[in-house]
Amino acid sequence: MALEPEGNNRLLQDVLARPGNETCADCGNPEPDWASLTLGVFVCQACSLLHRSIPHISRVKSVQDTWDASDVELMAATGNNAAKAKYEQKVPAFYYRPIHSDCKMLREQWIRAKYERNEFEFIEKQEPYSAGYREGFLWKRGRDNGQFLSRKFILSEREGALKYFNKQDARDPKAVMKIETLNATFQPAKIGNPCGLQITYLKDNSTRNIFVYHSDAKEMVDWFNAIRAARFHYLQVAFPGASDEELVPKLTRNFMKEGFMEKTGPKHTEGFKKRWFTMDDRRLMYFKDPLDAYARGEVFIGSKENSYTVLSGLPSSTQGYHWNHGITIVTPDRKFLFACETEAEQRDWISAFQRVINRPMRPQEYAVEAHFKHKP
Repeated sequence: MALEPEGNNRLLQDVLARPGNETCADCGNPEPDWASLTLGVFVCQACSLLHRSIPHISRVKSVQDTWDASDVELMAATGNNAAKAKYEQKVPAFYYRPIHSDCKMLREQWIRAKYERNEFEFIEKQEPYSAGYREGFLWKRGRDNGQFLSRKFILSEREGALKYFNKQDARDPKAVMKIETLNATFQPAKIGNPCGLQITYLKDNSTRNIFVYHSDAKEMVDWFNAIRAARFHYLQVAFPGASDEELVPKLTRNFMKEGFMEKTGPKHTEGFKKRWFTMDDRRLMYFKDPLDAYARGEVFIGSKENSYTVLSGLPSSTQGYHWNHGITIVTPDRKFLFACETEAEQRDWISAFQRVINRPMRPQEYAVEAHFKHKP
């Protein structure tokens, strides 16, 4: 005898409660409330919208809708763990698995790579980012005029570098970015393009930014994962005893926080100026414009064991600020004064600084700190 619709929905809730089904199959968000009837996975609402972009592969339905017995049986027979064993069976250790807070393009390409292109069932489909060498053209933002121009890029693990060339037939690269200090993070809002990628590297121990995009989202994600692969293989050689679990978090990183604050100079008598700040691990950098290639200055943020502290507010004698929500960072050498526009921004910045200050310094970070102290 067929169950009434209420009975089918009760059975569906039982299936949802099984291990693996309590989080989204694609981004890990808790309590997924949608399902793909064709793939047999439970997903969150945000990922269900991305599944709608591949209707030939995935047909989605809310778990709140009325369900047929046959659809419930299909979900019971598959589920997230079984789908993961199939569609994610050969994901390389370095490949970036997006989470809920990542940009839409990154999440959509992960979904397409799994279910549409079957990249993790057939290793030969991973060649674009696994080969150790990649070349192609990306639109790169000009440092002085802000125009995006097509530039040839070459990533070579053998040479240990990412290079780009200003002219198609140029023999010498315009810049050589060592894989050792390379980072890449998607910045669609800042760059003004859904595929916008910010690449940073160190030159003379100062941070340099370049901003690139490609009109093809898969192409951009392949570049991103090729950079991660190159970093992974570099770190495997640099730290021969380290496990994949230890190395993977070091491949690329998102910035801890970014946004505008006001700052004053070392004497604390100059007027406060509005600057764009980026917190990249222990480096706090400030720029006149969010898309500047070079930071105007960088501040090293050490740990509390080394006499670094963050305080809410500014010293009572401070003048010249326009924003009222102050922050004081105390370092062994001096105090840095900042002002935020809102209390919420002040709270977020203090929280970011506190996270870094609470973390003990690693041996190699002492060398970075020493370099900052010897800067002119």
